[in-house]
Amino acid sequence: MMALAIAGAVVMLYTGYMYVINPLAHLRQGLRRLESGDFKARVEVETLDEFGQVAGGFNRMAATLQSMYAGLESQVETKTRHIEAQRSRLETLYEVSAFMAQAGSIEELSHGFSQRVRAVVRADAVAVRWSDDASQRYLMLASDCFPQDMMEEERSLLAGACACGNLQPDARTRVIPIRSHDEVEVRHCVRAGFETLVSVPVRLQQRLIGEINLFYRSQTSLSAGETELLDALASHLANALESLRVAALEREAAVGEERALIARELHDSIAQSLAFLKIQVQLLRNAASKGQDARVMSTLDELDEGLRESINDVRELLVHFRTRTNTDDIERALQETLQKFQHQTGLSAKLHIEGHGLPLPPDVQVQVLHVVQESLSNVRKHAGAGQVQLDVHKGARWRFRVRDDGAGFDVLDAPDDSHVGLKIMRERAALIGARVDVSSDPGQGTTVTLTLPPHPVAASPAAAPA
Repeated sequence: MMALAIAGAVVMLYTGYMYVINPLAHLRQGLRRLESGDFKARVEVETLDEFGQVAGGFNRMAATLQSMYAGLESQVETKTRHIEAQRSRLETLYEVSAFMAQAGSIEELSHGFSQRVRAVVRADAVAVRWSDDASQRYLMLASDCFPQDMMEEERSLLAGACACGNLQPDARTRVIPIRSHDEVEVRHCVRAGFETLVSVPVRLQQRLIGEINLFYRSQTSLSAGETELLDALASHLANALESLRVAALEREAAVGEERALIARELHDSIAQSLAFLKIQVQLLRNAASKGQDARVMSTLDELDEGLRESINDVRELLVHFRTRTNTDDIERALQETLQKFQHQTGLSAKLHIEGHGLPLPPDVQVQVLHVVQESLSNVRKHAGAGQVQLDVHKGARWRFRVRDDGAGFDVLDAPDDSHVGLKIMRERAALIGARVDVSSDPGQGTTVTLTLPPHPVAASPAAAPA
């Protein structure tokens, strides 16, 4: 009985080990491998009982985790590549945009752009073409690594005569395989050894204004990201060129306005003085021919006075044209203006400033100074004053008042030359939206008041009155 009992116990222990403990040990070992990140861990299925089913479920779970992990790694890798590509495109856009913002001329902009684009897309050559107003011809604006013989032949390209410059209104960036046999539209490219042409249309507000041509000596394709990058670069190029064109037009308009201003100043001052001197010369000739010595001397005195007046006018014009302000406060410029006036005329000139206000923009200060100088010029020419007072009130509306103790005049019956000076002052005031008022009575002196708007801004040259 003891032997049977021992034998039965051994059989039960062995059976329990084989069918219970050993499968559980295998499962535990598989779990440990799975916990350590080994998703290839599997448990051998030896039976079809409950432990076999658990082992099969473990294997299926491990396979699912392995598949999910592999897919996750692939997704992370793909996303990382996508983010890196986006970062690279943004970096390229930033660098090219920064360069175009600093370019000072169309030549510098176009050549620098072509070099950078060729490096970014790893093209063998690049050409930037610009269409004329009628879109009949495409002119070579810039190129990089472009064959010299093709440069001469395609400097001015007739629209539709070649694969380049053959754009439709709805054209998009496209890859054009260059055929190896000699055809009209690609023979230059074939002779130069190019196999692929990439055409990138350049648009400004939905209007085709040019084309970027990229040349490759091998077969090439573009990804969606590269296409987006080229479209963005073409858009930046169009905006930069348009900005340079607008800036050039503004400079041209500013030069034209300045010339018109100089012509107006000369006409209203020097030209009138010269006309007066011409009349006096004619009177002098007549008096000399008739032997009227007294008349000759009187005319000579008038000529001398006219010449002195013309010299003073020229000096004032030089002061006007050289007037520039780079400070935030106009007080120093006004003091210098009054000092020059005192030096030229010997009259007492005082400056009084009160109040507080925001500094005037430099371009507004220039117009204010010109109005003040014109007022002082009228005092010198017509007032016969002993002293001049310039009062400045700072506030929401700046106000400048030039007062003299001269002879004064009837505003409704002023001489023509006074009207000319007042017209000049009002034209200058209109450039900054200001107003000029003149008050005077015979024997009571004259007051000229310049009142600025709350936020004065100088008008653009194109909008300024001629």
